[in-house]
Amino acid sequence: MIQLHYYPSTASMVPHILLEELGVPYERVLVDRTQDVQKTTAYLKLNPNGLIPVLTDGDLVLYETAAICLHLCDTHPQAGLAPAVGSAARAHFYKWLMWLTNTLQSTLLIYFYPDRWVKAGNADGAAQVRQQAQLKVRNLLRQLDTELARHGGPWFMPEGYSALDPYIFTLCRWTRGFDSGAARDKAHLGPFLQRMLQRPAVQRVLANEGLSPPFV
Repeated sequence: MIQLHYYPSTASMVPHILLEELGVPYERVLVDRTQDVQKTTAYLKLNPNGLIPVLTDGDLVLYETAAICLHLCDTHPQAGLAPAVGSAARAHFYKWLMWLTNTLQSTLLIYFYPDRWVKAGNADGAAQVRQQAQLKVRNLLRQLDTELARHGGPWFMPEGYSALDPYIFTLCRWTRGFDSGAARDKAHLGPFLQRMLQRPAVQRVLANEGLSPPFV
């Protein structure tokens, strides 16, 4: 039985959506961040970084969201959540997956946790870091919007729906509190997010995680 160790509205939403899209049996294991469960000895045995998510699949224990996505795509190729291995489309899939985790997600984390990048108690410095991170995120969202406009399809890759779409959806959700420049305000990202919200798998995940509007 696959187990997904998750917390609502975190990066674990990405594999959560993928598992619902796949329709395979799995179990959700809540890692309650309000109780610092991710810092307990038991959880650190699964992920020594103390981060969410973790996916276990038999004897396999896997962390890092992008790695979990690739594992689910590779073990369920019939679902077509990634282009064929060795194809140019697969190469672009890898490129964007790494961009999402290494560029957009990492910048969003700086926005949400700016105090990690300054000395303790430096509130002014943290505010400046947060402001600059938000500006960068806005530029990165423009890049996503431009790519969607380039091929004009309903999903991020011109070949169709893939594991990139839940990843983009999840990260774009994190911008819903922006005072301006949120993903939902973009000409192409906004409709994309609405299409994602209409997918039954996404609706089930929002319900499973107990989330309330606004979703994006």
